Amino acid sequence: MRILGITLPDNKRIEMALTALYGIGRSRAQYILDQAKVDYGMKAKDITVEQENTIRKIIESFRIEGDLKREVASNIKRLKDIKAYRGTRHAKRLPARGQRTKTNSRTLRGNVRKTMGSGRKKEEKK
Repeated sequence: MRILGITLPDNKRIEMALTALYGIGRSRAQYILDQAKVDYGMKAKDITVEQENTIRKIIESFRIEGDLKREVASNIKRLKDIKAYRGTRHAKRLPARGQRTKTNSRTLRGNVRKTMGSGRKKEEKK
């Protein structure tokens, strides 16, 4: 099953397979399936053509994939352009929502460890 150029995994439940699309999480997938009157537990490969078309029609009403990525990128660019605090944090690749950075924030900063690990290496005997 392909939606907007993305192939959904066949062997997963349709509820989880829809989350492969950027911008669709679990709750939105459940909402879509409720609207289309499709059981959450069905496998993606077992969906009929008629059900697939109704799911596709509902999904196209949302802003997902490329459009959503473009919108998020433009929002961040706008923050950088107006030199907002959050924009400068994005530019420096630091947490933008008030988290501490002395410890933690390893994900965003990269796994940077500036202290010595376990001390000196053992000296060779002569």
